Amino acid sequence: MKVSKKKIGDLGERIAENFLKKKGYRILDRNFFTRLALGPKTGEIDIVAKKNNVISFVEVKTIALNSMDNNLKDSSIPPEEKVNFQKQRKLIKTAQIWLSKNKMPLNKKWQIDVISVKIDLNSKKAEIKHFLNAVSE
Repeated sequence: MKVSKKKIGDLGERIAENFLKKKGYRILDRNFFTRLALGPKTGEIDIVAKKNNVISFVEVKTIALNSMDNNLKDSSIPPEEKVNFQKQRKLIKTAQIWLSKNKMPLNKKWQIDVISVKIDLNSKKAEIKHFLNAVSE
C-alpha cells in the first residue's frame, strides 16, 4: 500500500487532536503558520490547545510502520527525535507570534509539546506518546 508522507502526517495530526481532546484539551487552532510577505512558510504549529489555563503548542511527528512504501524508511528514528534544534527555535518563534496575534498577555503560561505517532498501516493501530513541555526557550 503506497501512502504519501502528507497523508501520513495529516492522519497523525487527526489522531493527535483526538488524543488531546480525550485528555481534556480544548483545541484553539490547527496548522497555524507564518510566512514572509508572499514567501514560503517560516514556521508552522500543528495544534494549539489549552488545558488548565496553559496553552500548548503541539508539534506532531508521525511515521508509518510495516509499510511496503520505500519512501517511509525513516521509521528507525523515533518521531520525537526529529524535532531538532532548528525546528525547536522555529516552534518558539511561531508560538510567540501566535500569542501576539491572539492578543494573549505576555505572562500567559504556555509550553511546546511534541506528540509522536507511530501508525501501523497493516493493523490500523497507532502508538501515541505525548512529551509535555518538550521544548524550552
